[in-house]
Amino acid sequence: MNDVGVVETQYLLLSDMGVHEITLESGAKIGPITVAYETYGTLNETRSNAILICHALSGDAHAAGYHKEIGHKPGWWNDAIGPGKAFDTDRYFVVCSNVLGGCQGTTGPSSINPRTGKPYALSFPVITIGDMVQVQWYLMKHLGIEKWLSVAGGSMGGMQALEWALRYPENVYSAMVIASTGRLSPQSIAFNAVGRNAIISDPNWQNGEYYGKAIPEKGLSIARMIGHITYLSEISMEKKFGRKLQNKKEFSFDFSTEFAVESYLHHQGQKFVERFDANTYLYVTKAMDYFDVAAKYGQGSLKKAMQKISSRMFLLSFSSDWLFPPSQTQELVDALIANHKDVTFYNIDSSYGHDAFLLEVEKETSLIQRFLQSSSKLWQEDRYEAA
Repeated sequence: MNDVGVVETQYLLLSDMGVHEITLESGAKIGPITVAYETYGTLNETRSNAILICHALSGDAHAAGYHKEIGHKPGWWNDAIGPGKAFDTDRYFVVCSNVLGGCQGTTGPSSINPRTGKPYALSFPVITIGDMVQVQWYLMKHLGIEKWLSVAGGSMGGMQALEWALRYPENVYSAMVIASTGRLSPQSIAFNAVGRNAIISDPNWQNGEYYGKAIPEKGLSIARMIGHITYLSEISMEKKFGRKLQNKKEFSFDFSTEFAVESYLHHQGQKFVERFDANTYLYVTKAMDYFDVAAKYGQGSLKKAMQKISSRMFLLSFSSDWLFPPSQTQELVDALIANHKDVTFYNIDSSYGHDAFLLEVEKETSLIQRFLQSSSKLWQEDRYEAA
């Protein structure tokens, strides 16, 4: 299968749309806002083939293709987006943007506050998944799209897809919630809290004012290592690492890195430090902690919250995902069924844990393709009947 080829990140200034600031769910206001985004494929004449892809915690707008010359690192979901792939760019116009609070082009804590001429740091307001989606709504309007054929995402991206279906039901024909949840469990909140504490405890963090100085490298690296453990599964770690030693055959009887799994985590932590901002990690994980659709839309009742859904819903979980386990997806499915909603649910047998949504693309492809094709067909029939 082919890739989308060379792509370029584009930037939208909401102020060019007359939106000089937005009001967040906390009541705080922020602006101006820049949105980094990429598009793949072609928007059709009826503007009915647009799909928004929402990224996970560490993702960005670069979901497919390559930047500059071929050979550079592909987009984070390159295996799923492109001609003939799950999100077929021969059929669909695919959009992906970096979230509000991010550090890959969209306004976030590392951006310059025009009022001070310095990075926002902790003066950046606390954001929510709903705030991220509000900014994406302006991007949709900028692109001349009135309704997404689908909004799709995995992990935190799935939270955004669910939020879209609840917040802007008139703008979403279908939503795809993959390896995600309607709210974090106390265990997931705890992992996020430990990661944030690792960053805040780093002497270089300096209450968030580290820009232009030594960064809180150790804290961010530890946060990523903690997070990465939750993305794997016991069986995948056993298969991949076992108890193998890294580049040695005998124990050192000291506290150096010895096991292959230790070396892997250190590598993941270091790679993350090179491309991600520590303050963004604080803000985005906090936004995930606050996400609770039952509380926000159903006064504590998930069934009541799902009454608001009018989109076709596609939910996908993975058997070994213990961060957002299939049982949490099943709760959403049960609440949707209780409201007689149009819902499709698959639980894919996988040993990859939470990361499966990025790794089990072959298993996901036919499921996603069928759902998108049926959604496109039904939407066309609806439009024909309404005409």
